[in-house]
Amino acid sequence: MATTPVDPRVIAKMQGYLGLSGVFGNASAITHVFGQAAYKAVEEAREQIAKVIGASCDEIIFTSGATESNQLAIFGASRLYQRKGKHIITMQTEHPSVLGPMQQLEREGFTVSYLPPREDGTLDIELFKKSLRQDTIFVSIMHVNNETGVIQDITKISECLKDKGILFHVDAAQSVGKIKVNVEDLGVHLLTLSGHKNYGPKGVGALYIRAKPRVRILPISFGGDQERGLRPGTLATHQIVGMAEAFFLGNESLIDEAARILVLRNRLYLGLLELGGVHLNGHKDTRIPGNLNISVDGIEGSDLLPALAPLAVSSASACAASTNHPSYVLKAMGLSDARCNSALRFSLGRFTNEEDVIAAIKICKEAFALLRRNKC
Repeated sequence: MATTPVDPRVIAKMQGYLGLSGVFGNASAITHVFGQAAYKAVEEAREQIAKVIGASCDEIIFTSGATESNQLAIFGASRLYQRKGKHIITMQTEHPSVLGPMQQLEREGFTVSYLPPREDGTLDIELFKKSLRQDTIFVSIMHVNNETGVIQDITKISECLKDKGILFHVDAAQSVGKIKVNVEDLGVHLLTLSGHKNYGPKGVGALYIRAKPRVRILPISFGGDQERGLRPGTLATHQIVGMAEAFFLGNESLIDEAARILVLRNRLYLGLLELGGVHLNGHKDTRIPGNLNISVDGIEGSDLLPALAPLAVSSASACAASTNHPSYVLKAMGLSDARCNSALRFSLGRFTNEEDVIAAIKICKEAFALLRRNKC
């Protein structure tokens, strides 16, 4: 999903860290009580986020969001370990904030293998094993695809890398709060987190960096010693506290919320299937509950989106939608141009209810019928 609304409970928590009567100090200015209170709030938030993903608090570095976390992991690790080799593996279906840095590293002399997914969006593990080389130093695979909702088997991938001295980075921006995420179970070295994909505020994220054994990376920005010198700049206490509260709330209700959303998604999918010419994109089972990516026969997505404006559906990643090109994710999965051009992504979440699903089916029914008549 592109984003989520901030949970009212998160907003209430954040308000205590903004005004004069609240904790407004700079967390780095610990020589006075205002800074000390902010520092304490940041460290409590760090511990809260670490607990959700099974990490320790010294393994969490705060950033401005998933894009910065991805870049810090990719550039910071690859540039540090390039003496060991300059080969990197990723997937063609990664988020633009991963693909962009990979292209930059290619300009710096690195070799990047962009692995295609299978038709259902999952990684072919045998192909992955064959792609490993003596000079491979870094692998970056996203946990949950932002367009299709397909879940990659991160644990199986990490098992392939065991004892090879290859760093493994995972973009988990779309998975925390939707499925269980535990860094020990996944076996990753670096993990990207986002606040606003999980009912928290925009403009804040984090990067998990494994401590045992210690993973070292280089900074990509300079000018301060905050966050162990890896991410200089004044910490946004209110946003960090908001992200931590969002992670806590999501983790508390994870099982029940996932089950409820799954029922709604299946109701939506079955309702759309009845309209005819609807095809599911991505693995039918190995996907998060709140994602539904479909293609519609005989209708261009560019025509559908205006007709479905009240539903706020999309045809591609929010970071690539402005280009008006067909989804590169679906193209990589081998879907036809017609399927790619008629793709729609529906996102369901915490505040979606049955009435919303019924209304969505009704709007789609009217839009599909109108556009199909106009095409005849």
